[in-house]
Amino acid sequence: MTPASRFASRARALAEAVPAILLAMMFVSFIIQVFMRYVVGSPVGWTVEVCVMAWLWILLWGQSVSAREEDEIRFDILYGAVSPQWRRRFRLTFSVLLVGIYAWSLPALWDFVTFMKIQKTTYLDIRFNWVYSIAILFSVASILRYLRIFWASARGSGEPKDGTDTVTRADFNA
Repeated sequence: MTPASRFASRARALAEAVPAILLAMMFVSFIIQVFMRYVVGSPVGWTVEVCVMAWLWILLWGQSVSAREEDEIRFDILYGAVSPQWRRRFRLTFSVLLVGIYAWSLPALWDFVTFMKIQKTTYLDIRFNWVYSIAILFSVASILRYLRIFWASARGSGEPKDGTDTVTRADFNA
């Protein structure tokens, strides 16, 4: 294994560990909230903030950094029923559309995130620009991901390894 592939493997493992760690934080916060509310009789609000922020980061980090192309949700009935050439055209078309949408919205998203530095969360006193900074990472990572998908599809490669290339029309008639 080359040093570059070893680094890539470790980086992927770390990227996939982030949502798991955040989910564990959510679970612990939830247990603390239940204990404080029903055993101690004094609910705490910071646990709700931890859960909401962790959930936001899980969703956006997971989709932008951790998820692979074959993990994405597609309209498989249509995508799987067409020829590989049409699937390639779908990937090309939707890559262009998604890169365009994300790139178009990026300046407004940047303005929103940087503007939110004026507000803080109620209990944990964390500035909202830190909370919402994951949205910038999500957009930039999504742009890079769909540029890579476009480039691979334009070269004639890049079919996801999820088995959709083995689906035939007969599979839908069964």
